[in-house]
Amino acid sequence: MLESGPTFSNSVEVKAPSLKLDDFLSQVERRAYRTAILSTRKPADALDIVQDAMTQLVQHYRERPAEEWPLLFQRILQHRIMDWHRQQTRQKKWFWQTTANLDDDEEYEINFVVDEREQDPAELVARASDIDCVIQALEQLPLRQRQAFMLRAWEGFDVQETAASMGCSEGSVKTHYFRALQTLREHLRNNG
Repeated sequence: MLESGPTFSNSVEVKAPSLKLDDFLSQVERRAYRTAILSTRKPADALDIVQDAMTQLVQHYRERPAEEWPLLFQRILQHRIMDWHRQQTRQKKWFWQTTANLDDDEEYEINFVVDEREQDPAELVARASDIDCVIQALEQLPLRQRQAFMLRAWEGFDVQETAASMGCSEGSVKTHYFRALQTLREHLRNNG
């Protein structure tokens, strides 16, 4: 359970008519954090990314219809993750940093993040006997494949919505998703 993990707060004041937006944010916060931590492997950075995405949604899109929020939020979240990766690449280029994991926050491991939804995110994950094996396989995927898999399987987006969130063509989404599934199946077959 996420009891000892990070808490998400919305520092932007939301007016009374936007109470639905607060409900939406509370529903997506754990899945968004899980997505961000799989992409960054750094709990503090993942938390910052999710909070920035939530803040941007509230600041710029709170007046939009509630049906648009999931796609808008995922698009913001995926763009923040891409920005984080670009920033890491720039830092490595300029400062010759190693890719060693310097986090001491082991208590925030993805294994402790619980999604309270009753829905099964993907048939592939449901067949896995060991969630650590699945997480390890997801972490090894290239960023775009991981994004496509998380949006399609975890969030339940269709190809068109995933393409809009990732800012790429539908064909690219299909290719990234297909390759992710192939890699995950192979990893689970060999390690499962």
